Amino acid sequence: MVALPALFFAIGRAYHASLVEATEKTLEAHLYSLISEVEFLEDGLEMPRTILAPELNRINSDTFALIYQGQDLVWYSESAVNLSISPVFDENQAGAAEFKLVDYGTRQFWQLSLTVILGNADYSQQARFIMLKDNKALLKLMSGFRNTLINWTLVMGIIIAALMAVGFIWSARPLQRLDKEIKAVEAGKVEKITGNYPKELLTIKSDLNLLLDSQKRQKERYRASLSDLAHALKTPLAVLKSSDLAKDRDAQEQLDRINAMIEHQLKRAATGASDTWKKQTRVKPTLDAILNAMKKVYHEKEIIFNSQCDDKIAFLGDKTDLMEILGNIIDNACKACNTRVDINVRFDKNKTLQLEVEDDGPGIPEYQRSELLKRGSRLDTYEAGHGVGMAIVSDLVNSYHGNIEIGISKYAGARFLIEFKYDKN
Repeated sequence: MVALPALFFAIGRAYHASLVEATEKTLEAHLYSLISEVEFLEDGLEMPRTILAPELNRINSDTFALIYQGQDLVWYSESAVNLSISPVFDENQAGAAEFKLVDYGTRQFWQLSLTVILGNADYSQQARFIMLKDNKALLKLMSGFRNTLINWTLVMGIIIAALMAVGFIWSARPLQRLDKEIKAVEAGKVEKITGNYPKELLTIKSDLNLLLDSQKRQKERYRASLSDLAHALKTPLAVLKSSDLAKDRDAQEQLDRINAMIEHQLKRAATGASDTWKKQTRVKPTLDAILNAMKKVYHEKEIIFNSQCDDKIAFLGDKTDLMEILGNIIDNACKACNTRVDINVRFDKNKTLQLEVEDDGPGIPEYQRSELLKRGSRLDTYEAGHGVGMAIVSDLVNSYHGNIEIGISKYAGARFLIEFKYDKN
């Protein structure tokens, strides 16, 4: 887009300069031919009936010749029969030629003028030879050249664009392969990048594989350590829960809370969101599994579940975390509702995954909404639960850089909206 127009302009200027130079050389040749044919007489100049230059013998020619002595026109070529001009003479020394573009009325001419002294040893006289070339002839040649140049420039532009497109596609193929492999890692189909790439991409490939291996080893160490920790805590808790201390209702509740909090902290440490970029969990199968479980748990309430979720919508994270988030919110909705729970999962044009759960229960007062997400806080009067369910949801959502919004549903009950903004679909 830059080089071709610049090249077009440069070639056009160069061709115009060559035309002007060729015009000067042609007029100069005609001029010296005329000088050679002039015959000196005491009473004036005499020229042959037909001169050598054919352009000067045609009436419709664009080349003209004039000879002046003083201010008087003493001879003109046949081509200048219909030419009516009044040249402006500059004071030039004899033998000094001058070539320039001049305006005579509405017409432009390239003019070559030369003052010479003709005669012999006894008698001499001065004459000014003027050669004219109509500028329209050059403009016509220039126009034809420009049209030809435009056509060839367009052809060159198309060819260059095609070659650049082919080169770009060819050079971008390794990047496309790398992108496909990264997407395969994100989807959990492969564990590392194994393709053959140019040396420019080998460092990136090596660094990505090192990152994947490091995360895999770290994950395995977490799981091993947490498994050992869970096993170590399981026995003391079982002993306490079977002891006389557990017979006390308050003590039993505290033991259950300790157990729930330990499970939450173990889950948070083991999952988190550090490697979620390489995991994609389809939302609908997880949602269907949760709803099937809720229908069995709350079969006596005969809850009407209305769920909207496209099969292609994916959560960029661990399946266990998604189940924990949806499970806690839907479970709370089932506890609070009268007869209806709506779940709407969508991916909007701003590349944001939205999980919306609504019920027709009593709702949550605005002044209590912030308290709901705090650990140990309970706004309900249900027997089951330890006040950590929504805290687990809040921690998980925050770990995925998401957002929770609590409002009023269209049934005047509670509405939970969880949003995860993704850079790509």
